[in-house]
Amino acid sequence: MLLGTKDTWGYMKIAITGAGTVSPIGSNCTEFFEAITSDATGVRSAPWAEPHAVRPPLFAAVDARFDPLRVLDERLLEGCDTFVAFGISACDEALMQAGLRDGSSSGLDPLRTAIVDGTSMGGHYTLMRAQWALETRGPDAVDPKTMMKIWANMTAAQLSMRYGLHGPSLTVSTACASSLDAIGQAAGMIRSGSVDVALCGGTEGGFPSDRPDIDGFVPVTSIAGARLGMESPERDPRLAMLPFDVRRSGIVFGEGAAWLVLESEEHARGRGARPLAWLRGYGSCADGHHPSSPEPTGRWESRAMRLALEDAAVGPTDMDVVVAHATGTPKGDSAEILAINDVLGDAAPLVTSVKGHTAHTGAASGAMSAIAAIAAMRSGQLNHTAGTTEVDPDAGFEVVTSAPRAVDARFAQINAFGFGGQNSSVVLSRGD
Repeated sequence: MLLGTKDTWGYMKIAITGAGTVSPIGSNCTEFFEAITSDATGVRSAPWAEPHAVRPPLFAAVDARFDPLRVLDERLLEGCDTFVAFGISACDEALMQAGLRDGSSSGLDPLRTAIVDGTSMGGHYTLMRAQWALETRGPDAVDPKTMMKIWANMTAAQLSMRYGLHGPSLTVSTACASSLDAIGQAAGMIRSGSVDVALCGGTEGGFPSDRPDIDGFVPVTSIAGARLGMESPERDPRLAMLPFDVRRSGIVFGEGAAWLVLESEEHARGRGARPLAWLRGYGSCADGHHPSSPEPTGRWESRAMRLALEDAAVGPTDMDVVVAHATGTPKGDSAEILAINDVLGDAAPLVTSVKGHTAHTGAASGAMSAIAAIAAMRSGQLNHTAGTTEVDPDAGFEVVTSAPRAVDARFAQINAFGFGGQNSSVVLSRGD
């Protein structure tokens, strides 16, 4: 296992002391929690959707209240894809909550702090828009900063510059598992003793839906997703994203960011920080099956879940809550249902997903689910799975539907599974 077993490293808890997010339903953690414990959804018609089309593509845009100029000055924003602004905003919030940033000053050791970002497509909107500009308006219309804006590592790079950090700065790209894998890689650095603090999470998207210079631009990824059959054909936004529902028909693309501050237990205790939660275990493995479809029995997703439990030195009956990947695709949900049945079915945890609220935020989705799990353990209220009313009868567990559920959760497991058979799972426990 990446983080080692008890025989390798010995049992160790890693403190989660800060969290931040930008999502389709809220531009910070407070707004996010209020939205997932109501019936809010960020799913709506895409800015480029034809209003009278038979199958208009749907899109979960970032909350309209998000203003990238709140975190980046205009000159810096001109050199960044919006996905970078998402990551900076979420990481700033996490550091503020952790008590490691106050205004422009930072309490981070520049040599003992790591940054690990997860993204699947980086500045892909910038690249698509640049190609569109070239083809429609010619070479002079291409943004001269295009090359600087498209690289996937730019969120981590900008955070290093923003906070004056010179420790490891890495970017993980494992499709929709990226942010959980970023958390796992960051935790490994802390456990190895190479760093004391790690800023980690995921960033995705960046379509500038409020900008005037997009008239006529349609991102090819939207068309390609529909052509592949992965996008929901539903016209009603409330029915377009139905995790674990028998009526599920595909995903809706979302965007945003979710970031955590991880610290060694010694470092957190030494500065008097009170953890929001503890990162207890991480598991990762590959399906080795198909580029876009999971191995249908879910056995490798089961393995990732079991590795996380083993790494945490806990058993299935310890799990009170599962925040599932649950994308709302027929094949994807079926495989995860079998995996949860296999690993946790007899333990009867409460299972939920945030994707009915947020849509599928890609690389950011795993860390966003982790924030939902932390909120449930701290507040005693677990979000319901928005939109889902007819749970797949194959599920041998209870899916929270209709309304949030009161919980007394000590442990939570979070899953994230991505294209290419990227399987990741983490186990958290309640903070002090």
